[in-house]
Amino acid sequence: MTIQLPDNLGLHSMSNEPDPTPVVAANVTGSVDANGVCQCTVYLPDTTFPADRVEHLEILASSLLISVENEIQKILEYTTKILIYESHLQNLTLRVEFMENSDISFTELDFELVKVEIQELEVLISQLKGSLNGSNVIIEQLFVKIHNMSLTINHLEKLDKNNILIIRREIIALRKQLKECEEAKNQTKPIPTQPPIIHGSCDHGPLLNISEPLIVQLNWRGFGYKAGAWGRDPAPVPPKKDLYWQAPLTDGRYMDYYRQYESFDDLLLYKNPKEYQLGSGHLAQGSGMVVYKNNLYYNLYNSRNIGKVDINTNGIVLTKDLPGAAFNNRFSYSGSPWQDIDLAVDESGLWAIYATEESTGNIVISKLNETTLNVEKTWVTQQYKPTASNAFIVCGVLYVTKTVTTRHEEIFYMYDTKTNQDTKISIPFKKMMEYMHGVNYNPPDHKLYVYNDGYLINYDLSFYPKNTNP
Repeated sequence: MTIQLPDNLGLHSMSNEPDPTPVVAANVTGSVDANGVCQCTVYLPDTTFPADRVEHLEILASSLLISVENEIQKILEYTTKILIYESHLQNLTLRVEFMENSDISFTELDFELVKVEIQELEVLISQLKGSLNGSNVIIEQLFVKIHNMSLTINHLEKLDKNNILIIRREIIALRKQLKECEEAKNQTKPIPTQPPIIHGSCDHGPLLNISEPLIVQLNWRGFGYKAGAWGRDPAPVPPKKDLYWQAPLTDGRYMDYYRQYESFDDLLLYKNPKEYQLGSGHLAQGSGMVVYKNNLYYNLYNSRNIGKVDINTNGIVLTKDLPGAAFNNRFSYSGSPWQDIDLAVDESGLWAIYATEESTGNIVISKLNETTLNVEKTWVTQQYKPTASNAFIVCGVLYVTKTVTTRHEEIFYMYDTKTNQDTKISIPFKKMMEYMHGVNYNPPDHKLYVYNDGYLINYDLSFYPKNTNP
């Protein structure tokens, strides 16, 4: 008798020994009982259907489905936030482009609006970070970039206060004029007033006071360039209407690169610079350079020669020996090494401030011919140059500064070349950093342009009325 067995059954012998090989069908010898019924024995396999494993698998599948649904929801929220982020980023980009393309200096409102945009982006990025489990490289990079943008805009806001301060000065001046006008109107007799001081002229007395420092910017080469000089050409040659320049020193000693800008706004924004490099045989030494009538005047490296460079072409016009001048850090200013020869400009033209062995280190002043660089006249003072921190000349009067503290200076000495008289004075003023390097006076605006440990700062000067002494 043949019995067809199911595929999942195993046939076992009467010996109860397991047969590891399942069979589809087999011939089995049966027996017939007393009633004539055929009988046989079939053994099912030992392993039953794994219902517990199926149940466990269903639980895992259900849990996995819930997790996938949660992740899908997070992705939807993430997508929504990314769209918001993209919108804010576009707004910020448009605002920065507007500020960049504007012809005027930044205003406080501009900075506040950009700061608000950046703060919103920081909040959004923080939310995105919180919505994701674990770290996400892209989100971390975005967070760092947005944070750096915030630091940058705060730094720029601190550096660029010029436009705001100018407006405030004008408001104060207008209020003062209005008050004087009201007082004069209430008087029965006119109040005698001193004639106004005309910038660019010497129709005034000696120096009276110096303003608070105004930070313009960090020099374009960065914090590492502590020494150098900057300024404004007092008499630019047409077609130039205005000319600003800056010259950082490499290793605190020599200058090879310098820049010029044709407006103050261009200087503030590092915009449209003209950058030049001096030839290897014509490097400048020290921070005593100055620009006058489109020419750069400076002390040539490792010599007592004065160089003259046409900044329109960067071509050497002339070099001339300054007779007897000490050089190579022999009698430099205190805190400003290598500035043995300091060129200066006032209302009358070009000067040299230096020292000689014959003067035993005392300051010597020479009036120079700007065309030939010949010495026209010389004065010897009683002030020892290495004890001074710097000097400048206004209307033929030498003013010398000294360090009081790391944040305070004092104009303590003056020498009048018209009367050959020196005078001890005391005009204290503040500085932003410890060491002042290049100090250049500009007659048309009565300002000092000071290179202060890498920062470009300036001061307003005020003077006594004419025929008035301190």
